[in-house]
Amino acid sequence: MKPDKSFVSVLVTLLILAVIFFVIERIAGRGSNRAQPILRKGWFTDVIYWFTTILLTKPFVRILLILPVGVLMVAKVTSIEGLKLGNYSGYGPLSRQPLWLQAIQIYVLVDFTAYWTHRLFHRGKWWLFHAVHHSSEDLDWLGSLRVHPVNDFVNKLAQATPVLLLGYNPTVTLTSAPILTFYAIFLHANVNWDFGPLRSVIASPVFHRWHHSRDREAWDKNFAGLLPLWDILFATYYMPKDRYPENFGICEPMPKGYLGQLWEPFAWMLRRGRKVDPT
Repeated sequence: MKPDKSFVSVLVTLLILAVIFFVIERIAGRGSNRAQPILRKGWFTDVIYWFTTILLTKPFVRILLILPVGVLMVAKVTSIEGLKLGNYSGYGPLSRQPLWLQAIQIYVLVDFTAYWTHRLFHRGKWWLFHAVHHSSEDLDWLGSLRVHPVNDFVNKLAQATPVLLLGYNPTVTLTSAPILTFYAIFLHANVNWDFGPLRSVIASPVFHRWHHSRDREAWDKNFAGLLPLWDILFATYYMPKDRYPENFGICEPMPKGYLGQLWEPFAWMLRRGRKVDPT
């Protein structure tokens, strides 16, 4: 039996990333990172997340995008036939801009939306799903893949919807996705790089790894995925000089395996629901 082409493609991509980040973390970043083994705690769980996110979660996200696309069809901006033929290139004045200018605007808009979605997931019951991502205690590039499907669904839908509804060229939107995904993986890399004079201009591994720190002063800081500007504007910026994040993870208990982590947010809500209020 021949292996499924999608599985092989995902495996090859994972291996390529492993080589790239071996160079980044073990060679280029050697001596400026936190000591931890290559096969550190939780690595196998993160590999499972990689395959399930791409092979199972992403197709469902595409289905969810029917919602904003449906709005466009109801507004008669496009049609099913136009989408099938690939004739739809956006609508309105924003779609008539040069593609490079649309790309810049899309990056800024997606990052701004992601900032507020990220803050949402640090509040109330939303945190139960996002805590899965923060549960990595030996944080590195592979830990970026540990994302609960609910977290992933909301993120993708929240980021894609305003871009589509504003009329930007969908091809530019789709092209930006793999670039932003790779950069998100890079931000988790086990290196103490802060980009020096650009440390407050572009998100760096140190910037984001502080976000994952268990140090109390770093809690609920550095939500941006690309531009620290949002954190500076909304008072969530944290980048101490001459210090680097070391302690990662969460204070709550979290199962170690993939299935346990998927179920844990729901299990927590069920446990809370069974408690009797003594008052």
